[in-house]
Amino acid sequence: MATTFHFELNSTVNKAGKYAIMLRITQNRKHKRLKTSIELNRKSDWNPKKEEVRTSEPNYEKWNDALAKEKEAARAKYRELKEEGLATADKIKKEIASSEKTSSFLTYARQRTKEIYDTGGIRNWKKYNGFCNKLEAYQTDKKGQLTDLTFAEITPAYLAKFEAYLHTLRNEREPEKMLHPNTIQVNLNIFRTLIRRAIDVEGLMKPEKNPFITFKYGGVKTLKDKLDREEIERIESLDLPEGSLIWHCRNYFLFSFYCAGIRVGDLIQLRWGNITSEGRICYEMGKNHKARDLKLVEQARKILSYYHKEGVKPAEYIFPLLDNHATWAKAVTQEEKDVMPADLKKLLFNQVSAKTALINKELKKIAALAGIEKQLSFHISRHSFAKIAKQKGIDNSKVKDLLAHSSLKITEGYMGNFDTSENDKALESVFEKEKAVTDESTLLKQLQSLSPKALASLLAQVNK
Repeated sequence: MATTFHFELNSTVNKAGKYAIMLRITQNRKHKRLKTSIELNRKSDWNPKKEEVRTSEPNYEKWNDALAKEKEAARAKYRELKEEGLATADKIKKEIASSEKTSSFLTYARQRTKEIYDTGGIRNWKKYNGFCNKLEAYQTDKKGQLTDLTFAEITPAYLAKFEAYLHTLRNEREPEKMLHPNTIQVNLNIFRTLIRRAIDVEGLMKPEKNPFITFKYGGVKTLKDKLDREEIERIESLDLPEGSLIWHCRNYFLFSFYCAGIRVGDLIQLRWGNITSEGRICYEMGKNHKARDLKLVEQARKILSYYHKEGVKPAEYIFPLLDNHATWAKAVTQEEKDVMPADLKKLLFNQVSAKTALINKELKKIAALAGIEKQLSFHISRHSFAKIAKQKGIDNSKVKDLLAHSSLKITEGYMGNFDTSENDKALESVFEKEKAVTDESTLLKQLQSLSPKALASLLAQVNK
Protein backbone atom coordinates (compact mmCIF):
# COMPACT_ATOMS: atom_id res chain seq x y z
CA MET A 1 0.00 0.00 0.00
CA ALA A 2 2.22 2.83 -1.31
CA THR A 3 1.74 6.30 0.12
CA THR A 4 3.08 9.40 -1.61
CA PHE A 5 3.31 13.06 -0.66
CA HIS A 6 3.18 15.88 -3.23
CA PHE A 7 2.48 19.61 -3.33
CA GLU A 8 -0.05 21.27 -5.60
CA LEU A 9 -1.52 24.75 -5.92
CA ASN A 10 -5.19 25.25 -5.19
CA SER A 11 -6.72 26.58 -8.42
CA THR A 12 -9.23 28.84 -6.68
CA VAL A 13 -8.52 31.88 -4.53
CA ASN A 14 -9.48 31.96 -0.86
CA LYS A 15 -11.26 34.79 0.98
CA ALA A 16 -7.99 36.68 1.21
CA GLY A 17 -7.61 36.53 -2.60
CA LYS A 18 -4.62 34.14 -2.39
CA TYR A 19 -3.81 30.66 -3.70
CA ALA A 20 -3.12 28.09 -1.00
CA ILE A 21 -0.44 25.42 -1.51
CA MET A 22 -1.87 22.00 -0.63
CA LEU A 23 -0.11 18.82 0.48
CA ARG A 24 -1.65 15.91 -1.45
CA ILE A 25 -1.47 12.54 0.31
CA THR A 26 -2.11 9.66 -2.10
CA GLN A 27 -2.80 6.10 -1.05
CA ASN A 28 -4.26 3.41 -3.38
CA ARG A 29 -5.01 6.15 -5.92
CA LYS A 30 -7.14 7.99 -3.36
CA HIS A 31 -6.18 11.55 -2.47
CA LYS A 32 -6.43 13.55 0.74
CA ARG A 33 -5.47 17.21 0.64
CA LEU A 34 -4.15 19.24 3.53
CA LYS A 35 -3.66 22.99 3.48
CA THR A 36 -0.08 24.11 4.16
CA SER A 37 1.03 27.36 5.80
CA ILE A 38 2.06 28.94 2.45
CA GLU A 39 -0.19 31.03 0.22
CA LEU A 40 0.73 32.77 -3.07
CA ASN A 41 -0.52 36.01 -4.52
CA ARG A 42 -0.12 34.79 -8.14
CA LYS A 43 -0.50 31.43 -9.84
CA SER A 44 2.60 32.15 -11.89
CA ASP A 45 4.76 32.04 -8.75
CA TRP A 46 4.22 28.26 -8.50
CA ASN A 47 6.31 25.70 -10.40
CA PRO A 48 4.08 22.56 -10.69
CA LYS A 49 6.82 20.35 -12.13
CA LYS A 50 9.33 21.02 -9.35
CA GLU A 51 6.56 21.49 -6.76
CA GLU A 52 8.14 24.62 -5.38
CA VAL A 53 7.78 28.40 -5.27
CA ARG A 54 9.47 30.16 -8.20
CA THR A 55 12.25 32.69 -7.69
CA SER A 56 9.85 35.39 -8.91
CA GLU A 57 8.39 35.37 -5.38
CA PRO A 58 10.68 37.39 -3.02
CA ASN A 59 10.12 34.88 -0.19
CA TYR A 60 10.76 31.79 -2.32
CA GLU A 61 13.73 30.47 -0.29
CA LYS A 62 12.03 30.77 3.11
CA TRP A 63 8.74 29.38 1.82
CA ASN A 64 10.28 26.42 0.01
CA ASP A 65 12.17 25.59 3.18
CA ALA A 66 8.91 25.71 5.15
CA LEU A 67 7.21 23.43 2.61
CA ALA A 68 10.06 20.90 2.84
CA LYS A 69 9.69 20.81 6.61
CA GLU A 70 5.92 20.30 6.40
CA LYS A 71 6.35 17.42 3.93
CA GLU A 72 8.93 15.77 6.20
CA ALA A 73 6.62 16.18 9.18
CA ALA A 74 3.85 14.43 7.23
CA ARG A 75 6.19 11.56 6.32
CA ALA A 76 7.29 11.25 9.95
CA LYS A 77 3.65 11.03 11.04
CA TYR A 78 3.10 8.36 8.36
CA ARG A 79 6.01 6.28 9.66
CA GLU A 80 4.72 6.61 13.22
CA LEU A 81 1.22 5.48 12.24
CA LYS A 82 2.56 2.69 10.03
CA GLU A 83 4.22 1.06 13.03
CA GLU A 84 0.83 1.05 14.74
CA GLY A 85 -0.95 -0.28 11.64
CA LEU A 86 -2.99 2.92 11.30
CA ALA A 87 -1.33 4.62 8.33
CA THR A 88 -4.38 5.48 6.22
CA ALA A 89 -4.41 8.73 4.24
CA ASP A 90 -7.42 9.94 6.22
CA LYS A 91 -5.75 9.14 9.54
CA ILE A 92 -2.54 10.89 8.49
CA LYS A 93 -4.50 14.00 7.56
CA LYS A 94 -6.39 14.04 10.85
CA GLU A 95 -3.25 13.52 12.91
CA ILE A 96 -1.41 16.34 11.15
CA ALA A 97 -4.38 18.68 11.43
CA SER A 98 -4.83 17.96 15.15
CA SER A 99 -1.15 18.58 15.83
CA GLU A 100 -1.24 22.09 14.37
CA LYS A 101 -0.72 24.52 17.23
CA THR A 102 -2.15 27.99 17.62
CA SER A 103 0.26 30.73 18.62
CA SER A 104 -2.58 33.04 19.70
CA PHE A 105 -3.05 33.10 23.45
CA LEU A 106 -6.35 34.98 23.10
CA THR A 107 -7.72 32.21 20.87
CA TYR A 108 -6.44 29.54 23.23
CA ALA A 109 -7.92 31.26 26.30
CA ARG A 110 -11.34 31.55 24.65
CA GLN A 111 -11.22 27.91 23.51
CA ARG A 112 -10.36 26.75 27.01
CA THR A 113 -13.14 28.92 28.48
CA LYS A 114 -15.64 27.29 26.12
CA GLU A 115 -14.40 23.84 27.14
CA ILE A 116 -15.07 24.71 30.78
CA TYR A 117 -18.59 25.84 29.86
CA ASP A 118 -19.25 22.69 27.80
CA THR A 119 -18.22 20.49 30.73
CA GLY A 120 -20.69 22.30 32.98
CA GLY A 121 -18.28 24.25 35.17
CA ILE A 122 -20.46 27.36 35.12
CA ARG A 123 -18.90 29.00 38.18
CA ASN A 124 -15.38 28.64 36.73
CA TRP A 125 -16.62 29.59 33.28
CA LYS A 126 -17.83 32.95 34.63
CA LYS A 127 -14.41 33.61 36.15
CA TYR A 128 -12.54 32.61 32.98
CA ASN A 129 -14.92 34.59 30.80
CA GLY A 130 -14.38 37.66 32.97
CA PHE A 131 -10.61 37.20 32.66
CA CYS A 132 -10.82 36.95 28.86
CA ASN A 133 -12.92 40.11 28.72
CA LYS A 134 -10.36 42.02 30.78
CA LEU A 135 -7.43 40.73 28.74
CA GLU A 136 -9.13 41.58 25.44
CA ALA A 137 -9.98 45.06 26.76
CA TYR A 138 -6.28 45.52 27.57
CA GLN A 139 -5.36 44.38 24.04
CA THR A 140 -7.81 46.83 22.43
CA ASP A 141 -6.37 50.12 21.21
CA LYS A 142 -7.93 53.59 21.37
CA LYS A 143 -9.56 53.04 17.97
CA GLY A 144 -11.35 49.95 19.27
CA GLN A 145 -9.14 47.50 17.36
CA LEU A 146 -8.30 44.24 19.12
CA THR A 147 -4.62 43.30 18.85
CA ASP A 148 -3.89 39.59 19.08
CA LEU A 149 -1.59 38.28 21.81
CA THR A 150 0.83 35.48 21.03
CA PHE A 151 2.44 33.17 23.57
CA ALA A 152 5.85 34.61 22.70
CA GLU A 153 4.68 38.08 23.79
CA ILE A 154 3.71 36.95 27.28
CA THR A 155 6.77 37.87 29.32
CA PRO A 156 7.20 38.90 32.98
CA ALA A 157 7.27 42.51 31.78
CA TYR A 158 3.96 42.03 29.93
CA LEU A 159 2.38 40.51 33.07
CA ALA A 160 3.57 43.43 35.17
CA LYS A 161 1.93 45.90 32.76
CA PHE A 162 -1.29 43.85 32.67
CA GLU A 163 -1.32 43.80 36.48
CA ALA A 164 -0.95 47.59 36.54
CA TYR A 165 -3.89 47.83 34.10
CA LEU A 166 -6.07 45.68 36.38
CA HIS A 167 -5.46 48.14 39.21
CA THR A 168 -7.11 50.87 37.09
CA LEU A 169 -10.39 48.96 36.68
CA ARG A 170 -13.55 49.63 38.64
CA ASN A 171 -15.38 47.06 40.75
CA GLU A 172 -18.40 45.95 38.70
CA ARG A 173 -20.68 45.54 41.74
CA GLU A 174 -19.49 48.70 43.48
CA PRO A 175 -18.36 51.14 40.75
CA GLU A 176 -17.24 53.70 43.33
CA LYS A 177 -14.46 51.28 44.30
CA MET A 178 -11.49 49.96 42.37
CA LEU A 179 -10.89 46.28 41.63
CA HIS A 180 -10.01 44.47 44.86
CA PRO A 181 -6.42 43.15 45.09
CA ASN A 182 -7.77 39.64 45.65
CA THR A 183 -9.87 39.90 42.47
CA ILE A 184 -6.71 40.89 40.64
CA GLN A 185 -5.02 37.82 42.12
CA VAL A 186 -7.87 35.60 40.88
CA ASN A 187 -7.41 36.93 37.34
CA LEU A 188 -3.65 36.45 37.42
CA ASN A 189 -4.13 32.94 38.82
CA ILE A 190 -6.34 32.12 35.84
CA PHE A 191 -3.65 33.53 33.54
CA ARG A 192 -1.07 31.30 35.25
CA THR A 193 -3.31 28.23 35.06
CA LEU A 194 -3.86 28.74 31.33
CA ILE A 195 -0.11 29.07 30.74
CA ARG A 196 0.59 25.92 32.74
CA ARG A 197 -2.00 23.97 30.80
CA ALA A 198 -0.66 25.30 27.50
CA ILE A 199 2.77 23.98 28.53
CA ASP A 200 1.86 20.69 30.22
CA VAL A 201 -1.12 19.56 28.15
CA GLU A 202 -1.05 21.37 24.82
CA GLY A 203 2.68 21.84 24.28
CA LEU A 204 2.15 25.39 23.07
CA MET A 205 5.00 26.87 25.08
CA LYS A 206 8.32 25.59 26.37
CA PRO A 207 8.47 25.16 30.18
CA GLU A 208 11.47 27.46 30.49
CA LYS A 209 9.47 30.23 28.76
CA ASN A 210 6.83 30.29 31.49
CA PRO A 211 6.72 33.97 32.59
CA PHE A 212 5.25 33.03 35.97
CA ILE A 213 8.58 31.50 36.99
CA THR A 214 9.78 35.00 37.80
CA PHE A 215 6.56 37.06 37.91
CA LYS A 216 4.82 36.93 41.30
CA TYR A 217 1.74 38.63 42.64
CA GLY A 218 -0.13 38.17 45.90
CA GLY A 219 -3.45 39.50 47.12
CA VAL A 220 -4.14 40.78 50.61
CA LYS A 221 -5.26 38.80 53.61
CA THR A 222 -8.88 39.58 54.46
CA LEU A 223 -10.56 38.94 57.78
CA LYS A 224 -14.01 37.36 57.53
CA ASP A 225 -16.52 38.80 59.97
CA LYS A 226 -17.89 36.28 62.45
CA LEU A 227 -20.83 36.70 64.79
CA ASP A 228 -20.63 35.75 68.44
CA ARG A 229 -23.37 34.03 70.43
CA GLU A 230 -24.83 37.32 71.69
CA GLU A 231 -25.14 38.69 68.14
CA ILE A 232 -26.83 35.49 66.97
CA GLU A 233 -29.30 35.86 69.85
CA ARG A 234 -30.05 39.43 68.78
CA ILE A 235 -30.94 38.18 65.30
CA GLU A 236 -33.07 35.39 66.79
CA SER A 237 -35.01 37.83 68.98
CA LEU A 238 -35.89 40.32 66.23
CA ASP A 239 -39.64 40.86 65.90
CA LEU A 240 -40.16 40.43 62.15
CA PRO A 241 -43.52 40.11 60.32
CA GLU A 242 -44.13 36.40 59.78
CA GLY A 243 -44.18 35.47 56.10
CA SER A 244 -42.31 38.61 55.03
CA LEU A 245 -39.20 38.43 52.85
CA ILE A 246 -36.94 39.59 55.69
CA TRP A 247 -38.49 36.97 58.00
CA HIS A 248 -37.76 34.22 55.47
CA CYS A 249 -34.18 35.41 54.98
CA ARG A 250 -33.55 35.33 58.74
CA ASN A 251 -34.82 31.73 58.72
CA TYR A 252 -32.45 30.79 55.90
CA PHE A 253 -29.45 32.31 57.70
CA LEU A 254 -30.25 30.74 61.08
CA PHE A 255 -31.06 27.35 59.55
CA SER A 256 -27.63 27.35 57.95
CA PHE A 257 -26.06 28.30 61.30
CA TYR A 258 -27.96 25.54 63.16
CA CYS A 259 -26.84 23.01 60.52
CA ALA A 260 -23.11 23.71 60.84
CA GLY A 261 -22.99 26.30 58.08
CA ILE A 262 -24.80 24.97 55.02
CA ARG A 263 -23.58 26.92 51.98
CA VAL A 264 -26.17 29.15 50.38
CA GLY A 265 -26.20 27.29 47.05
CA ASP A 266 -26.91 24.02 48.83
CA LEU A 267 -29.57 25.53 51.12
CA ILE A 268 -31.45 27.08 48.20
CA GLN A 269 -31.61 23.67 46.50
CA LEU A 270 -32.55 21.55 49.55
CA ARG A 271 -35.50 19.20 48.97
CA TRP A 272 -37.78 17.54 51.49
CA GLY A 273 -36.18 14.28 50.46
CA ASN A 274 -32.98 15.51 52.17
CA ILE A 275 -34.77 15.30 55.55
CA THR A 276 -34.88 11.79 57.00
CA SER A 277 -37.49 10.25 59.29
CA GLU A 278 -34.76 9.96 61.95
CA GLY A 279 -34.52 13.75 62.18
CA ARG A 280 -31.38 14.21 60.10
CA ILE A 281 -30.43 16.23 57.05
CA CYS A 282 -28.51 14.37 54.35
CA TYR A 283 -27.32 16.01 51.15
CA GLU A 284 -24.37 16.18 48.74
CA MET A 285 -22.53 19.49 48.60
CA GLY A 286 -22.47 21.07 45.16
CA LYS A 287 -19.03 22.62 45.61
CA ASN A 288 -17.04 19.45 46.22
CA HIS A 289 -19.59 16.59 45.98
CA LYS A 290 -18.98 15.59 49.60
CA ALA A 291 -21.85 13.95 51.49
CA ARG A 292 -23.12 15.62 54.68
CA ASP A 293 -25.19 13.80 57.27
CA LEU A 294 -26.17 15.98 60.24
CA LYS A 295 -28.58 15.71 63.14
CA LEU A 296 -31.25 18.39 63.09
CA VAL A 297 -31.11 20.28 66.36
CA GLU A 298 -34.32 21.62 67.90
CA GLN A 299 -33.83 25.14 66.51
CA ALA A 300 -33.43 23.79 62.96
CA ARG A 301 -36.51 21.56 63.29
CA LYS A 302 -38.56 24.56 64.41
CA ILE A 303 -37.63 26.50 61.26
CA LEU A 304 -38.53 23.52 59.08
CA SER A 305 -41.97 23.40 60.72
CA TYR A 306 -42.72 26.83 59.23
CA TYR A 307 -42.36 25.42 55.72
CA HIS A 308 -43.69 21.88 55.97
CA LYS A 309 -47.13 21.29 54.46
CA GLU A 310 -49.34 18.25 54.45
CA GLY A 311 -48.75 16.05 51.41
CA VAL A 312 -45.45 17.66 50.50
CA LYS A 313 -43.44 15.58 48.01
CA PRO A 314 -39.78 14.54 48.58
CA ALA A 315 -38.68 16.24 45.33
CA GLU A 316 -40.13 19.63 46.27
CA TYR A 317 -37.82 22.39 47.45
CA ILE A 318 -37.94 23.09 51.20
CA PHE A 319 -37.63 26.85 51.00
CA PRO A 320 -39.73 29.04 48.66
CA LEU A 321 -36.84 30.17 46.50
CA LEU A 322 -36.79 28.04 43.33
CA ASP A 323 -39.56 26.95 40.94
CA ASN A 324 -40.49 23.29 41.43
CA HIS A 325 -41.77 23.16 37.84
CA ALA A 326 -38.68 24.55 36.10
CA THR A 327 -36.90 22.26 33.63
CA TRP A 328 -33.75 22.09 35.75
CA ALA A 329 -35.83 21.19 38.84
CA LYS A 330 -36.24 17.69 37.42
CA ALA A 331 -32.59 17.03 38.29
CA VAL A 332 -32.94 16.16 41.98
CA THR A 333 -29.68 14.45 42.91
CA GLN A 334 -26.22 15.95 42.46
CA GLU A 335 -25.45 13.21 39.95
CA GLU A 336 -28.49 14.24 37.87
CA LYS A 337 -27.38 17.88 38.02
CA ASP A 338 -23.88 16.90 36.87
CA VAL A 339 -25.22 15.44 33.60
CA MET A 340 -27.52 18.33 32.74
CA PRO A 341 -26.70 20.22 29.51
CA ALA A 342 -24.43 23.23 30.07
CA ASP A 343 -27.15 25.73 29.09
CA LEU A 344 -29.48 24.25 31.72
CA LYS A 345 -26.73 24.37 34.35
CA LYS A 346 -26.22 28.03 33.51
CA LEU A 347 -29.93 28.79 34.00
CA LEU A 348 -29.89 27.10 37.41
CA PHE A 349 -26.65 28.86 38.37
CA ASN A 350 -28.12 32.25 37.46
CA GLN A 351 -31.25 31.52 39.54
CA VAL A 352 -29.19 30.53 42.58
CA SER A 353 -26.98 33.61 42.15
CA ALA A 354 -30.02 35.91 41.98
CA LYS A 355 -31.56 34.37 45.11
CA THR A 356 -28.23 34.63 46.95
CA ALA A 357 -28.03 38.35 46.13
CA LEU A 358 -31.61 38.80 47.36
CA ILE A 359 -30.89 37.04 50.67
CA ASN A 360 -27.69 39.03 51.27
CA LYS A 361 -29.56 42.28 50.64
CA GLU A 362 -32.08 41.40 53.35
CA LEU A 363 -29.34 40.27 55.73
CA LYS A 364 -27.85 43.77 55.64
CA LYS A 365 -31.23 45.07 56.84
CA ILE A 366 -31.30 42.41 59.57
CA ALA A 367 -27.84 43.46 60.76
CA ALA A 368 -28.98 47.08 61.03
CA LEU A 369 -32.10 46.10 62.99
CA ALA A 370 -30.03 43.95 65.36
CA GLY A 371 -27.45 46.68 65.89
CA ILE A 372 -24.70 44.62 64.27
CA GLU A 373 -22.05 46.71 62.53
CA LYS A 374 -20.32 43.75 60.86
CA GLN A 375 -20.81 43.09 57.14
CA LEU A 376 -23.46 40.37 57.39
CA SER A 377 -23.74 37.96 54.47
CA PHE A 378 -25.02 34.41 54.20
CA HIS A 379 -21.55 32.84 54.30
CA ILE A 380 -20.98 34.47 57.70
CA SER A 381 -23.29 31.79 59.15
CA ARG A 382 -20.63 29.21 58.32
CA HIS A 383 -17.78 31.24 59.83
CA SER A 384 -19.89 32.10 62.89
CA PHE A 385 -20.66 28.44 63.54
CA ALA A 386 -16.93 27.66 63.45
CA LYS A 387 -16.14 30.51 65.84
CA ILE A 388 -18.82 29.64 68.38
CA ALA A 389 -17.98 25.94 68.20
CA LYS A 390 -14.36 26.80 69.01
CA GLN A 391 -15.40 29.04 71.89
CA LYS A 392 -17.49 26.18 73.24
CA GLY A 393 -14.32 24.08 73.40
CA ILE A 394 -15.16 21.75 70.50
CA ASP A 395 -12.06 19.99 69.18
CA ASN A 396 -10.73 21.42 65.90
CA SER A 397 -10.94 18.06 64.13
CA LYS A 398 -14.62 17.75 65.07
CA VAL A 399 -15.35 21.23 63.73
CA LYS A 400 -13.51 20.23 60.54
CA ASP A 401 -15.77 17.19 60.13
CA LEU A 402 -18.92 19.22 60.79
CA LEU A 403 -17.93 21.77 58.15
CA ALA A 404 -16.83 18.95 55.78
CA HIS A 405 -13.51 20.64 55.10
CA SER A 406 -10.76 18.81 53.25
CA SER A 407 -8.05 19.97 55.65
CA LEU A 408 -7.70 21.25 59.20
CA LYS A 409 -5.87 24.31 57.90
CA ILE A 410 -9.04 25.51 56.13
CA THR A 411 -11.07 24.98 59.32
CA GLU A 412 -8.57 26.91 61.41
CA GLY A 413 -8.81 29.76 58.92
CA TYR A 414 -12.57 29.82 59.51
CA MET A 415 -12.26 29.70 63.29
CA GLY A 416 -9.40 32.16 63.70
CA ASN A 417 -7.36 32.36 66.89
CA PHE A 418 -9.77 32.79 69.78
CA ASP A 419 -7.55 31.65 72.66
CA THR A 420 -6.09 35.07 73.45
CA SER A 421 -6.21 34.84 77.25
CA GLU A 422 -2.42 34.66 77.68
CA ASN A 423 -1.86 37.63 75.36
CA ASP A 424 -4.56 39.57 77.18
CA LYS A 425 -2.85 39.03 80.53
CA ALA A 426 0.52 40.13 79.16
CA LEU A 427 -0.95 43.29 77.68
CA GLU A 428 -2.80 44.20 80.87
CA SER A 429 0.36 43.74 82.94
CA VAL A 430 2.11 46.46 80.92
CA PHE A 431 -0.45 49.09 81.84
CA GLU A 432 -1.82 47.97 85.23
CA LYS A 433 -1.18 50.23 88.23
CA GLU A 434 1.18 49.02 90.90
CA LYS A 435 -0.57 47.29 93.79
CA ALA A 436 -0.44 48.65 97.36
CA VAL A 437 2.54 47.39 99.33
CA THR A 438 1.70 44.97 102.13
CA ASP A 439 5.15 43.69 102.98
CA GLU A 440 6.27 45.18 106.40
CA SER A 441 9.98 45.47 105.55
CA THR A 442 9.18 47.27 102.34
CA LEU A 443 6.77 49.58 104.14
CA LEU A 444 9.38 50.38 106.78
CA LYS A 445 11.92 51.33 104.11
CA GLN A 446 9.43 53.65 102.46
CA LEU A 447 8.63 55.36 105.81
CA GLN A 448 12.32 55.81 106.59
CA SER A 449 12.79 57.60 103.29
CA LEU A 450 10.31 60.31 104.31
CA SER A 451 11.45 63.62 105.78
CA PRO A 452 10.57 64.30 109.49
CA LYS A 453 7.96 66.83 108.41
CA ALA A 454 6.34 64.45 105.90
CA LEU A 455 6.41 61.61 108.43
CA ALA A 456 4.76 63.80 111.13
CA SER A 457 2.04 64.79 108.65
CA LEU A 458 1.40 61.18 107.71
CA LEU A 459 1.12 60.10 111.39
CA ALA A 460 -1.29 62.95 112.08
CA GLN A 461 -3.57 61.68 109.30
CA VAL A 462 -3.40 58.13 110.64
CA ASN A 463 -4.35 59.27 114.20
CA LYS A 464 -7.40 61.21 113.06
